[in-house]
Amino acid sequence: MGERSLLNQLIDALRCLPGVGPKSAQRIAFYLLERDRDGGSRLARIMADAMTRIGRCSRCRTLTESELCELCANPNRDDALLCVVEQPSEVVAIEQATDYRGRYFVLGGRLSPLDGIGPDELGLAALESRLRDERLREVILAISPTVEGGATAHFIGDRAARHGVKITRIAHGVPLGGELEYVDGGTLALAFAGRRDL
Repeated sequence: MGERSLLNQLIDALRCLPGVGPKSAQRIAFYLLERDRDGGSRLARIMADAMTRIGRCSRCRTLTESELCELCANPNRDDALLCVVEQPSEVVAIEQATDYRGRYFVLGGRLSPLDGIGPDELGLAALESRLRDERLREVILAISPTVEGGATAHFIGDRAARHGVKITRIAHGVPLGGELEYVDGGTLALAFAGRRDL
């Protein structure tokens, strides 16, 4: 059996994208090859650069090209507030939908022992060191209201309580089992403004 064609390899590679199945991958591949080779070349070039140059912020763990992300490097952010989210996309959603001007910490997921995701995978040791910061007054948990999200929130809440830091959780205008990045801006803004003690 010979080597697979480059076209089939391209179609298979496009299937790594969320929501892109075999038919969508095939349509995208044919579109780029037949109608927008310049766009495809640009996409490939930028994607290669992004995969190589984008890493994690050393302080909040969001995605960035620098040691510190733009938000962590900004001296005008409020060090007394720390918002804990699951994914970098949720930092963007909160920044766009609210007037929050504190700091962030990105977990990269939620506790899920069955999937092998424990405290080490979520960088909770780094979060613990942030909890020791004397300027910190409140930790806002903007974690999805799932079973794993609830367990993660309680785990972090226990750690914060040991350091005497106030813990709040955003109000649940977000639907049960919903993912923050898919919630509309108005709902997210109301949920954020109506956060409550954990």
